[in-house]
Amino acid sequence: MIDKSLVTGLVLAGGRGSRMGGADKGLQIHHGMPMALHVLLRLAPQVGETMINANRNLGAYESMGAPVWPDALADYPGPLAGFLAGLERCETPYLVTVPCDSPLFPADLVARLADALEAQGAEIAMAATREDGELRAQPVFCLMRASLMESLVRFTASGRRKIDAWTAGHRTVLVEFEDLRAFANANTPAELQALQRHD
Repeated sequence: MIDKSLVTGLVLAGGRGSRMGGADKGLQIHHGMPMALHVLLRLAPQVGETMINANRNLGAYESMGAPVWPDALADYPGPLAGFLAGLERCETPYLVTVPCDSPLFPADLVARLADALEAQGAEIAMAATREDGELRAQPVFCLMRASLMESLVRFTASGRRKIDAWTAGHRTVLVEFEDLRAFANANTPAELQALQRHD
């Protein structure tokens, strides 16, 4: 069993928020608190340490009480840049990532990903949900071995940015979660309103 003290949790809040009209998604207020703070508070009991990946409004994120690290790569290249920033600072054997705009993710997310990673001898465990009978990865909900940092440095240095293209090169296990709604995210103002109506 992988003890939670061996896992560092990273909240991904480094995007441009282009579908949110350029607003910083993690700082959008959800039930009286910034969304990223909801996510951080949900993640913290599941891991040993927490950190946040953000590229702007760093002071606002720092006030949430976790270390904040900007992307290691320039120009908002996407979630893999956040993965890399986390791996570069990760002092535990495992890193788990969650996005700042999904405040309802499962309270047993990390435990279930860790169990599957260990059982399958995998390097990466990724949450997945079934839609229309098809199992679909939720790639930003991802537990990985910290030893993958060099692989990710090489991959991103070659200019590639897609999570699934990187994970395809490693032993990856998909972990099915039944509750599709737990992974609901707020990419747009309308989705944020919908989220607030449902939880």
